[in-house]
Amino acid sequence: MDTLEYFLPQVWFVILALFLFLYVMLDGFDLGVGILSLTASTEERRGILMTSLSNVWDANETWLVLMGGALFGAFPLAYGTILNALYIPIWIMIFGLIFRAVAFEFREHSNQKILWNIGFGAGSFLAALGQGLALGGVLKGIAVDESGYFVGSTWDWLSWQSVLVALTLIQGYVLIGSSYLINKTEGELQKTHYKTAKLAALTTLVGAIAITITTPIFYESARVRLFSAPLVYIFALIPLLGILLIALLLKSLELGQEKRPFIWTILLFLLSFLGLGLIVFPYIIPTEITIYEAAASPSSLVFMIIFIGFLIPIMLAYNIYQYVVFRGKVTGGNYGE
Repeated sequence: MDTLEYFLPQVWFVILALFLFLYVMLDGFDLGVGILSLTASTEERRGILMTSLSNVWDANETWLVLMGGALFGAFPLAYGTILNALYIPIWIMIFGLIFRAVAFEFREHSNQKILWNIGFGAGSFLAALGQGLALGGVLKGIAVDESGYFVGSTWDWLSWQSVLVALTLIQGYVLIGSSYLINKTEGELQKTHYKTAKLAALTTLVGAIAITITTPIFYESARVRLFSAPLVYIFALIPLLGILLIALLLKSLELGQEKRPFIWTILLFLLSFLGLGLIVFPYIIPTEITIYEAAASPSSLVFMIIFIGFLIPIMLAYNIYQYVVFRGKVTGGNYGE
């Protein structure tokens, strides 16, 4: 039993990381396209951007729901504490997702689309902002008592560090959204998103460098982990790989390649998640509550693994099926004019 109590929380930590990565990767380009729709110069261009999402966006958000349910079942203490501490940024995210979904559906049947256009773009921005602020709040640390319950104030999550994380995440979403649109559009619209991808890649790099430098300076726990062997060698390698991937991304954009920018961007997100996971582990609430302290009973974790074991392949197959069926360019006449 002691082995299960040690091993099962690690398994669920990896599963939750997988759910979070799939959500950020899939719904990330949705949110990025939504933010980019605010900059579309014509209604026709904006319609093409939204059409590129029409058959895939709702399924992408399923991973967020699954992640929330898995966190509640596997780490109930962390679920209650995190939601209590991050009530406002989570509310911002949920409001943005709801407003975005309503605007997406209503725009299709409206003669006056301006309000719904703004609603879709603003909802996408708010959802990304809320996610970034929540992530920044978790990385900053959550004040808890000896039992693991939140004892801080309503605004503990708000700091310049959490704002920096939020702005960097928004730029990352714009980057992956631009890379997605490069693959889905053509002509002048595609050229526009080559430019937005280059700009977003540079701004994301600046934000990532700022986070990398400031994290060990202001957070002692992160500094101890970052500069302790053997992890120090891994952490030294991650920024170098990140710079290499950015260079490959910019080169692919300069060469006008269509598929590779999206691939390099996904690898950048994957590398970021790897670094984040190494910094956080084994804490589910940095740096107070470990996954072992917050985990549910071994019997509950085993039961959930059996259930999730059936669900994950089905969801992955459904996502893959969607992208295979709706692959190809989205066109809409002379939208480049």
